[in-house]
Amino acid sequence: MMTDVTADTSVVKALKKIRQPQTQRNREFWLLLFACAISGLALTLVQLGALDRIDPMILVIGGGLAVLVFALHIVLRVVASDADPFVLPIATLLTGLGIAMIYRLDIAEKLIGWAAYSNKQLVWTAISIALAIALVIALRNYRVLYRYTYIFGLAGIVLLILPFIPGLRIPDANAQVWVSLGGLFSFQPGELAKICLAIFFAGYLVRTRDSLASVGKKFLGITWPRMRDLGPVIVVWLVSLGIIVVQRDLGTGMLIFGMFIAMLYVATGKTSWVLIGLAGVAIGVFLAAQVLSYVQGRFNAWLHAFDPALIESLGGSYQLVQGIFGLAHGGLIGTGWGQGRPDITPLAHSDFIIPSLGEELGIVGLFAILCLYMVFVSRGIRIGLAGQDDFGKLLAIGLSFTIALQVFIMVGGVTRVIPLTGLTTPFLAAGGSSLVANWLIVALLLRISDGVRRQPRVVIG
Repeated sequence: MMTDVTADTSVVKALKKIRQPQTQRNREFWLLLFACAISGLALTLVQLGALDRIDPMILVIGGGLAVLVFALHIVLRVVASDADPFVLPIATLLTGLGIAMIYRLDIAEKLIGWAAYSNKQLVWTAISIALAIALVIALRNYRVLYRYTYIFGLAGIVLLILPFIPGLRIPDANAQVWVSLGGLFSFQPGELAKICLAIFFAGYLVRTRDSLASVGKKFLGITWPRMRDLGPVIVVWLVSLGIIVVQRDLGTGMLIFGMFIAMLYVATGKTSWVLIGLAGVAIGVFLAAQVLSYVQGRFNAWLHAFDPALIESLGGSYQLVQGIFGLAHGGLIGTGWGQGRPDITPLAHSDFIIPSLGEELGIVGLFAILCLYMVFVSRGIRIGLAGQDDFGKLLAIGLSFTIALQVFIMVGGVTRVIPLTGLTTPFLAAGGSSLVANWLIVALLLRISDGVRRQPRVVIG
């Protein structure tokens, strides 16, 4: 009898909490509705442009994903009512636009059933949102992660070396970053490793930032750290180089090292760490370009992309040039959904989804997508700066910077600003590993923002 009374009381409390005015959640509701409407409209325009008809099945599946997103919204109303209202709608809209573009490419390549990348992306999106819901419910206090700093560091390292374990590694001519579990499905452990390492870096820097920030010698107007304090930077630099050399993965190595340097700068406020980081990147890339044929090929394709001999050569710049031509074809306002030829570019659904979107949405549409990323990252940084505990601050900024750096590396690669790497564009590109990792980042940012808003404020005066 007492159990029933307790259960009834818990239900009543939860219902009262939902009924209470929640300004942030109400704002999120309308933004989510707008994001789902734009995503549904994109799918409809793809069908009208590529098929001249509307197939209701894909819209039904898209509606099912909208139900999952609103389920996460309801969960936030109950367990994290003060979470940031912009993070979830932006992630939803970016994911929806990515599914629409992948579906458009499947139509062009006549892929159906499980062979269609859009169907796989829909399944992975459902799994990602479900995992985000589970994380929001399970992680009531993000500060608990601080206790397991070194466990997350070990987990990150283990995830990075998984592709070298016999029986798990999937042979790849480009980069050794994939593993297979029992032949049932494959994933990139590096995507989850970046989250584990972000938690580790945040916890480690909270413990050691005083010695990193307060001691050093002044030279050329800059306070340089002691050699003993350079140890962590050197270790992370060597790990990043090891990823580039052994896994042939230039993007992940740059991403991990860049994330650590950014968090190190936030923790200490010392410009010297940024200069050391940039010098480390320059030295590492130079050494890799001199020794590794893989990196040399990337640089040649970047510097001499339009050389006819390089375009026609195996592993040359054909893919990059096709993506640039696609962007040029789209022009300012694009060809329209389903009216371009993005399928001509190899891997248009994953590595080159940005040129695909740029061709059919134009520079205007691409700029709008980049603005969404900018707002997402700015909200994440704002979450970190608003917090009063250093761990949450570093973790939120580190995760947000990871998204920003990944977008820069991908967009810069396909537009020849920097050499092309093998990373995926967050939320947009086809790939289950990346999608799961990015939605887990969304869940962590939501949890941190709710905890930050609930913290008592210090009043002075």
